[in-house]
Amino acid sequence: MKNALVKSGLALLFAALIAPAGFSQQTPPGHLAWSYDHDPWVNQGYIFDVPVVDSVPDLHGNPVGAKLVLFIGGNQFMVLPKLVEAFEREHPDLRGHIYYETLPPGILSRQMEHGGTLTLGSLTLTAQPDVYEAGAKKLNQLAAQQLVTGVVRYATNDLTIMVRQGNPKAILSLEDLARPGVRLSMPNPEWEGVGKLIEASLERAGGANLVHSVMVAKRQEGETFLTQIHHRQTPLRILEGLSDAGVTWQSEVRFQQGIGNPITGIAIPARYNTTGIYAAGVLRDAPHHEAAAEWVKFLRTSAAQAIYKSFGFAIPSGQ
Repeated sequence: MKNALVKSGLALLFAALIAPAGFSQQTPPGHLAWSYDHDPWVNQGYIFDVPVVDSVPDLHGNPVGAKLVLFIGGNQFMVLPKLVEAFEREHPDLRGHIYYETLPPGILSRQMEHGGTLTLGSLTLTAQPDVYEAGAKKLNQLAAQQLVTGVVRYATNDLTIMVRQGNPKAILSLEDLARPGVRLSMPNPEWEGVGKLIEASLERAGGANLVHSVMVAKRQEGETFLTQIHHRQTPLRILEGLSDAGVTWQSEVRFQQGIGNPITGIAIPARYNTTGIYAAGVLRDAPHHEAAAEWVKFLRTSAAQAIYKSFGFAIPSGQ
């Protein structure tokens, strides 16, 4: 059953919103706007794009001959093109030789457990990661197990409620998510760490009853859909009219607005909100240890943090 869930979740990569933005296609009002990012890989080869049928928005570059492989929590997908470009300016020898994945940390962990091998439909590829980026709690656990070294914290993010522009269901609070008839798209805590943070916010706002209503009862009633790749599935479901709302990172709302999709966010008060802290570390068995250490160090530079800020992330206090 779990294997089926993984395959079905990964298959949605082919139907999801595409990352930002060297190329964009105008769509009629009411249709899904998308934009496609062609990163400046060396020797791209024949470019074959058939959105929305054949696209893999969270795998970037060529793992064959890569000199740096990054496994990065998926909700940072919009930051990476500019971040990689800035890093390559400082390390021109790596230009075109960085491969990265922006999938949920739970999926990346399972990929690492399988020797870096991932299967999507009929495609199987192997990429041995050098750097892993996820929540600070997860990185601290890996460091305690001596699986990563040099852990740094480099960005933070807050939660918001994503809804369609105009907020047709008049959702104003976390408590409103429990209303009958409000269809939700929520991260599955089994796969996505943000799911646990959302549950913590729900509990602060309405106790265990609100958590049960949103994550259990409404799921049993068919009104809560649990995602496996929330940064793709939740905005897609809202734009297609399949869900009315979903709790996401506020940077994801900002990105959707930036590419012209009819999405808006409902702020969650600070007393209920949960801040996510992003951390990175060099994996113990990193094939490209020196390049990995340079990347992790780069994340703390003013250039990198300015890029994160431009996409709505904040910088951890004390930096």
